[in-house]
Amino acid sequence: QEGSLCAQHCLNNLLQGEYFSPVELSSIAQQLDEEERMRMAEGGVSSEEYRTFLQQQPSVNMDDSGFFSIQVISNALKVWGLELILFNSPEYQRLGIDPINEKSFICNYKEHWFTVRKLGKQWFNLNSLLMGPELISDTYLALFLAQLQQEGYSIFVVKGDLPDCEADQLLQMIRVQQMQRPKLIGEEAAQSRDQRLPRSDVDQAIEVNHPFDGTGMLDEDEENFQRALALSRQEIDMEDEEADLRRAIQLSMQGSRQNELSGSLPQNVPQSSHSSQADALSSEELRRRRQAYFEKQQQQLQQQDQTPNLQDKATLSSSTPEPGEGGDMSEEDMLQAAMNMSLESVRNHLNSEEEK
Repeated sequence: QEGSLCAQHCLNNLLQGEYFSPVELSSIAQQLDEEERMRMAEGGVSSEEYRTFLQQQPSVNMDDSGFFSIQVISNALKVWGLELILFNSPEYQRLGIDPINEKSFICNYKEHWFTVRKLGKQWFNLNSLLMGPELISDTYLALFLAQLQQEGYSIFVVKGDLPDCEADQLLQMIRVQQMQRPKLIGEEAAQSRDQRLPRSDVDQAIEVNHPFDGTGMLDEDEENFQRALALSRQEIDMEDEEADLRRAIQLSMQGSRQNELSGSLPQNVPQSSHSSQADALSSEELRRRRQAYFEKQQQQLQQQDQTPNLQDKATLSSSTPEPGEGGDMSEEDMLQAAMNMSLESVRNHLNSEEEK
């Protein structure tokens, strides 16, 4: 469609040929304007109505955009012996004619005109805004026209014999099938332009219109991101804690051999573990939890020292007998004592975690 010459395309689609040009339709419009001016002048050229008519735009039947009025279309069709009747007028509705028994319709909304015509035994929407004809089934025709009326269209029935055309003759012999509705003019070009647009240009356009400042993330995506981050941190914490426990056992065993139980074994374990923890860990929460764990371990060992029936075990795990009080312990006994203490500490820690 060129410009806004939809009335010209509507007529030529109806007649299936290049029967009208913009110049011919403009001539009809000027003739109608002159006839209206002469009728207005009959009431007196000095009358208020006549002066108001002259002050209007140069023409009420056409404008510079290529629009033509219903009067121009109606007069153009009279040349071919065709007449327009308003579809929803009381006179036509009283006839009770089924739309599929008509031959064609002209539809108008504001400044747009298009034709719905029967070619052969099938109906087609010949809207000039579409890339091609749109097939309309007989059962859908009445619904299609009713939908147009609800959208504000004026519908006119074309009465009379239309000129013969090749499309009508061909479709009298065969029926067509349409798998996909034709697209609007410009729709396919817009989609192709979007597909050709480089990804970098799209990203730049998004960044210009919606710069990312950390707050533009969708709520759902942000929630999923935070949940995944929390799970990841939890797994890291568990791995670090298990490694730290293994490190504490190893350090307690090393302290048993190297120091020959010369000092307090529970004191060596938390000190070594705390030193390693300070070097390897950066999370304040882990430091706090592990420090509490070792403090609880030390308190349990002190309680064992005060329990009479555990006097022998407490003495073994907390101090080394002085020379002259019970003799020296073998290195194997000291190693076994350190391992027993470490395993006891791990069991106490697991029990405390279960209670939490």
